[in-house]
Amino acid sequence: QVQLVESGGGLVQAGGSLRLSCAASGSIFRINAMGWYRQAPGKQRELVARIISVGSTTYADSVKGRFTISRDNTENTVILQMNSLKPEDTAVYYCNFVAFPARNYWGQGTQVTVFS
Repeated sequence: QVQLVESGGGLVQAGGSLRLSCAASGSIFRINAMGWYRQAPGKQRELVARIISVGSTTYADSVKGRFTISRDNTENTVILQMNSLKPEDTAVYYCNFVAFPARNYWGQGTQVTVFS
């Protein structure tokens, strides 16, 4: 069974940067979208950023201008570069792949903690 493996979370001071990476452990046929979601304690999971197969991107308003999502189609990998981090970015971050026709894959989550 294909799994998504995340890496790159950690503890960082406000204003710092982190780079999250997510790769599939096996091949996935026709990935239509890759994305990152996050869930803070007591809050619902929310979309952070998403990139679709043609390359267009979507960002949550709260991260626009600070986060950048990119993908490597040949490696089935998605990257989230997070700059100018704020304490309110603290959450568990999950990667998500959506494959044809509408199958969802989720990573196990990686903790990002930003302290002031």
